[in-house]
Amino acid sequence: MNRKLIMFGVLALVVAIVAGCGAGGPGAAACTVKVVSSLPEQGGAKAQTDTMLNAINQALADHGAKTKDGKCAITYLHWDDASATAGQWDPAVETSNANKAVADSQVVAYLGTYNSGAAKLSIPILNQAGPLVMVSPANTYPGLTKTNGAAEGEPAKYYPSGVRNYARVVPADDIQGSVGARWYKDQGLASVYILDDQQLYGKGVADVFEAEAKKIGLDVKGHEGIDTKATDYSALGTKINESGAAAVYFGGIESNHPGLVLKALRAAGWKGQFGGPDGIFTTSVIAEAGSDAEGMIATAGGLPPSEIAKASEAGKKWLEAYQAKFKSDPEFYATYSYETMNVILAALDRCTAKAVPPTRACMRDEVFATKDFNGMLGATWSFDANGDTTLSTMSGNVVKDGKWSFISPLK
Repeated sequence: MNRKLIMFGVLALVVAIVAGCGAGGPGAAACTVKVVSSLPEQGGAKAQTDTMLNAINQALADHGAKTKDGKCAITYLHWDDASATAGQWDPAVETSNANKAVADSQVVAYLGTYNSGAAKLSIPILNQAGPLVMVSPANTYPGLTKTNGAAEGEPAKYYPSGVRNYARVVPADDIQGSVGARWYKDQGLASVYILDDQQLYGKGVADVFEAEAKKIGLDVKGHEGIDTKATDYSALGTKINESGAAAVYFGGIESNHPGLVLKALRAAGWKGQFGGPDGIFTTSVIAEAGSDAEGMIATAGGLPPSEIAKASEAGKKWLEAYQAKFKSDPEFYATYSYETMNVILAALDRCTAKAVPPTRACMRDEVFATKDFNGMLGATWSFDANGDTTLSTMSGNVVKDGKWSFISPLK
C-alpha cells in the first residue's frame, strides 16, 4: 500500500513539473516568460506611448515569440501607469504595476517607465524581488542612477538590496540640461526665464539648466514652478513679458501644459524663444499650442528616428517597416523603445542558454553585461556599472511648418 502511494506521488509530481514547464507536445516551449511594460497610455503622453508600444511589439515580432533556442515562449504585456483622474501617470497605478510584476514569477523584465517620477517608485519595489530588472527607454532624471544632479540620498535609496537593477538607454539630464543651456547661449540668447512643472524630471532638468546657464553667463531672470492644474496662465505670461527675458526654458512634460504657457506668453505680447527638454518634444505639445508652437525648440537625449535612419542601416530598415505597418511616423521614444526591447530579448536568449526557466538574477546580470551593443542607434554602446548608457549625443529640434524638425546634433 505504501509503495503504491509513493509511486502515485512521484507520478503526480512529474505531471505537475511537466505542466508547469508548459509541455504541449512536439515543438512546444519548455516554459513561458513575461516581459511587461509600464507606460502612460492615456493623457498628454498617449500619442508618444502609442508609438512606443508599436515599436516594442515590432521588436518582439522581429525576434520571434520564443527565445532563440526555442526553450521559452515569450509573452509581452503592456500595462498603463496613467489614470483618467490624474490625466497622466499616476503614482498609485505605477506602484500597483510594480507590485503586480513582482507577484508574477513568470515576469523576468519590466520595461519602463516613461516618467522619471514613476521610476523612483517602481525601482525599489522591483529591487527587492530577485532583483527584477527594469530598463527604461525614456527616463532622464540623473538621481535614478548617479549622484551628479541628484538630491540627497540618491541614488542609493532606490536600491535597498544594494544591487543595481535599473538601466536606461537614453542619456541623463545632467547632460541634457547642460547641453540645453549651452545651446541657448550659442543661439545668442542673452537671458532666460526658467519654468518647471514641479515633478522629479521637470524640476531636475530645469535645475541643471539653471546651474549651467549661470556658469556660462546667461542672465537668469527667474525660476519658478507652475501650477499644473491651471488652464489660464495669462498672469504668468504678463510677468515673464515684463521681465524682459529673451527666452523661456520649460522643464516639464507634455501633460503639464507647456503649450498653454506658450499661448499665454504670445497673448501677452512676448516675442522671445520658447523651448525645453525632451519632455516637450512631442506632437501633443504642438497640438496644445496651435500656431504659437511655430519656432519652439527642444533638446532630446539622442537622435530622432529620421536621423537614426540616416546613421544606421538597421535604423533605416526599422523606420521603413514602421511607416509601412502603421501608416504614420514614430515619435522620438519609439526608437529607444525598440532598442530597449531588443536589449531585454538578447539578455533573455543568453539566460535560457544557461538555465530554463531563466532566473530574474540572470536577467539582471545579463542586462548589465550589455557591452558594445550593435542595435540601430547608429553607434555601438554599453551600459556602465550604474546602468547608464555610454551614448551621450543629444539633438536640437525646432517646430517648423507645424512639425518637429531636426536641426543638429548637440554635445
